[in-house]
Amino acid sequence: MDLNALVSVASKILDAAVPRFLDGHRADSAVAKKGNDFATEVDLAIERQVVTALQATTGIGVHGEEFGGTDVDSPWVWVLDPVDGTFNYAAGSPMAAILLALLHDGEPVAGLTWLPFIDERYTAVAGGPLVKNGAPQPPLEITGLGESLLAVGTFSADSRGRFPGRYRIALLENLSRVSSRLRMHGSTGIDLAYVADGIVSAAITFGGHVWDHAAGVAQVRAAGGIVTDLAGKPWTPVSDSVLAAAPGAHGEILDILSAVGDPGDY
Repeated sequence: MDLNALVSVASKILDAAVPRFLDGHRADSAVAKKGNDFATEVDLAIERQVVTALQATTGIGVHGEEFGGTDVDSPWVWVLDPVDGTFNYAAGSPMAAILLALLHDGEPVAGLTWLPFIDERYTAVAGGPLVKNGAPQPPLEITGLGESLLAVGTFSADSRGRFPGRYRIALLENLSRVSSRLRMHGSTGIDLAYVADGIVSAAITFGGHVWDHAAGVAQVRAAGGIVTDLAGKPWTPVSDSVLAAAPGAHGEILDILSAVGDPGDY
C-alpha cells in the first residue's frame, strides 16, 4: 500500500465533509448511547458520507463509531470517528474533530485529525514525520512534566468501571504535584494530536474506543513519542486506556501511575 497516496485521497474526503461539520455546530442529540453519551445527526451523516467515499476510492473497508462495519482486526481497515468531542460540538465549543486512521493487522499506519473550527489538519504515516497543515513538523524532544501542559480525560468522581473516579482524582492529585498545568479538552483525538505536535507533553485517556485512539496513536508514534496503556503495555486496538507522551514525560507518568496503585483498589 502507498500510505502517502491513501492519506492524500482520504484528506480530500475529509475536506469534503468539513462544510457539513461546520454547518451542524450545536446540533442536538439524535441517538442516545451508553450513560449520558449521544450522537448527533451530523455524526451519522458524516459517517455515511466518509464511509461511502473511502470504500469507493480506496477499496478498503471502514469501521465507524456509529455504524460499525469492517472488523477492526481485518488486514486493512479504516477506522473513523465522525465527530470526536460530541459534547463539545453540541455545546458550541470548537474543541471537536474528525478522526480517521488506517490499521494494518491492528497497527495504526496512518492517522488524520481534522479540527475544522480552527482550520487545522494533522496527518502522519508510519515512519513520520507528523504533518500539520501540509508542513512537516520536527520530531518530539525529551520533555519533563514540570515544563509543559498535560492533557487528561474527563470523568465523574463517583463513576465506577475499570478506572473509578476516585482513582482518577488520586492520579490527577499526584500529577498536579509535578505540573500545575493540567488541561481537560474533552476530545481524545485532539489530546493525542497535541502530544504529537508538542503542544502538550502527555495525554492520559481513561477509555478503550479504537476510533478515539487510532489516528492519534499513529501521529504520536510518527512524531517520535511513546504510546502505551496506563499499565505501560504497548497500545493495541483492544487497549482499555492510553498514555501518549514525549520521551521523558512518558516514563515520569508511569512512575506516578505506579505510586497511585491499582485502579481496583479504589
